[in-house]
Amino acid sequence: NTLAGCESGKCGIDKVEQTPRSQQDPAGPGLPTQSDRLANHQEDDVDLEALVNDMNASLESLMQSDTVPLLQNGQHARSQPRASGPRSVQPQVSPRQRVQRSQPVHILAVRRLQEEDQQFRTSSLPAIPNPFPELCGPGSPPVLTPGSLPPSQAAAKQDVKVFSEDGTSKVVEILADMTARDLCQLLVYKSHCVDDNSWTLVEHHPHLGLERCLEDHELVVQVESTMANESKFLFRKNYAKYEFFKNPMNFFPEQMVTWCQQSNGSQTQLLQNFLNSSSCPEIQGFLHVKELGKKSWKKLYVCLRRSGLYCSTKGTSKEPRHLQLLADLEDSNIFSLIAGRKQYSAPTDHGLCIKPNKVRNETKELRLLCAEDEQTRTCWMTAFRLLKYGMLLYQNYRIPQQRKALLSPFSTPVRSVSENSLVAMDFSGQTGRVIENPAEAQSAALEEGHAWRKRSTRMNILGSQSPLHPSTLSTVIHRTQHWFHGRISREESHRIIKQQGLVDGLFLLRDSQSNPKAFVLTLCHHQKIKNFQILPCEDDGQTFFSLDDGNTKFSDLIQLVDFYQLNKGVLPCKLKHHCIRVAL
Repeated sequence: NTLAGCESGKCGIDKVEQTPRSQQDPAGPGLPTQSDRLANHQEDDVDLEALVNDMNASLESLMQSDTVPLLQNGQHARSQPRASGPRSVQPQVSPRQRVQRSQPVHILAVRRLQEEDQQFRTSSLPAIPNPFPELCGPGSPPVLTPGSLPPSQAAAKQDVKVFSEDGTSKVVEILADMTARDLCQLLVYKSHCVDDNSWTLVEHHPHLGLERCLEDHELVVQVESTMANESKFLFRKNYAKYEFFKNPMNFFPEQMVTWCQQSNGSQTQLLQNFLNSSSCPEIQGFLHVKELGKKSWKKLYVCLRRSGLYCSTKGTSKEPRHLQLLADLEDSNIFSLIAGRKQYSAPTDHGLCIKPNKVRNETKELRLLCAEDEQTRTCWMTAFRLLKYGMLLYQNYRIPQQRKALLSPFSTPVRSVSENSLVAMDFSGQTGRVIENPAEAQSAALEEGHAWRKRSTRMNILGSQSPLHPSTLSTVIHRTQHWFHGRISREESHRIIKQQGLVDGLFLLRDSQSNPKAFVLTLCHHQKIKNFQILPCEDDGQTFFSLDDGNTKFSDLIQLVDFYQLNKGVLPCKLKHHCIRVAL
C-alpha cells in the first residue's frame, strides 16, 4: 500500500524503490538494499545509542567528502517537480549521498535531546514552581527551569561619609546607582527629621573655597569620584533650590535676558523659554572676571548661552568676532565662593565659579566670577542650571509634589511652620471661626496674652510658683527648639541664612551679643537679611518678650514665633521657614 501511495506522485525518493535493482544499485551486489536500509533506520530511531554512533560516522564522512547542498533538512527531492510522462527514471544516486541527505533530520533531533539531557544532568537546582502560571504562554512550562532564571549579580556598594552643619558625620553604605535625592531621604530617615523636600547634599571643597548643591538626579558615587581627598559631602537644608519654579517672575530682569523669539513676559512663557531645548535664551550683563593665572579682576560684558559662557572683547558687542569663550557648560558645574575676598581677592562677596569636573586641587583652571549683589549672583547660577539640565531640573522639582499627591494626608509629615496649616481662630462663641482680618487677629493675640497673665496671677495667689517666673521653664524652653541657635555672632547667623536659601520668611533666633537678657530674630526678605531685637519687659512683676516696644507681649519665645507665623505684625513678612541644624 505504501508503494502504491508513492506511485501516486507524492514521494520522489520512494519512487526509486520500484525501479529494477540494476538501476538502483549500480555499484554492485555488496551494498545493502534500500529495504534493508529503511529497516536499519527504523531500528536507529528506536535505539538511541545506535543512532548516535551512526550520526558520528556520518559526520566523519561529511567532513572527508564533498557535501551536496541540502534544502529543508534533506527533503529537497520532494520539492522537485515531477517530469511529465508515464514513468521518469531518477538519476543514479550513490549510497553515500543518500545517507548524507537523510542524516540532518536525525542530527537535529539527537542534538536537541543531548542538550536537554546535559542541561538536566548538570543542573543542581531543583525544579521551582512558577508563582505566576497564568502568565505562561502555551509553550512555556509551569516550572521555572534553571536556564530561565536571571543571572545573580551582586550590586556594587560603597561607603560614603556625610557631614552635618555641627561637625558630626555618618558613614552610609550606598549602592552605585543611588542619587542625591535617595541619599537625602535615607539620611532624613536615619536622623528622624521631617522630610519637607528641602534637604540637599552639598559638595564642599574647603581647600578651593567652593561649594554647590547636588541636583537630585546626580549619582553620588560619580560625583565623589571627581572630588579631592579634602572635599566632603554636607547634609543641609536649601529652601531656594527650586525657587525659580515657584516664583519665576522674581528672577531675570528684562535687561538681563534676550530671547530668540517674541515673549509675552508671562510666567508660563518664561518657564517654557528656559525649558524648551529649541529656544535660545541669552543671559547678559557685566561681571567681574578673574584672569587665569593672575590675581587681577576685570569687569567684562558676559553672555551665557547653551553653548557656553562668553565675554565680549569690545564693550557690549555680541558679534561672533568679538566673543571669547570663557567656560563650557557640558563638563563643568557652577559653584558659589565661600570666602572669595580672602582667598581670591574678589571685589565683592557675591562670587561664583565654573569648575571643570577634571579639576581637583588646581586653581589655575577655575573660572572665577563676581556679581554686584546677591540677586544677580542667584540669577546667573539659576540660568547656568537651567541651560545645563533644562527639563530634567523641572522633573526633579515635580517628583516630590507628585509623590505627595499620591500619599494620604495621614502619611505625609506635618510641618510645624506652614502658612497653609496655621490660621488665627476665635473660640469665644459656641463654634470656632477663622479670623481673616489681621487687625482682629492681633487683638485676639493680645487677649490671649492677657489670659496668660490672669492665669499666672491666680497661680501666685494660690501659692504655687508662676510658670512665667524668670527662673522657670518659660525662659529656657526655647532652647529646645530647632529655630534657636544659641550664642552665635551676627556674621554666623547671616552665613547660615545664605546657606539654607535666601527666600522670604527664612529665620532663626539667637542670643543677643549686646544685651545678655535680649534675643535677636534674623529674618530674610527680598534676598536681604534683617535683624530684629527681642527685648524683655515686665508687667505686674511678670516678664514678657516683645518685638514692638511692648505693644505685643508674649510669655515666651515659642508663643512669639507662633504668633508671627500667623501675622506679619511689625515684620516685613511672616515667619515661614526656620534654619535647622541636625546632628547625624
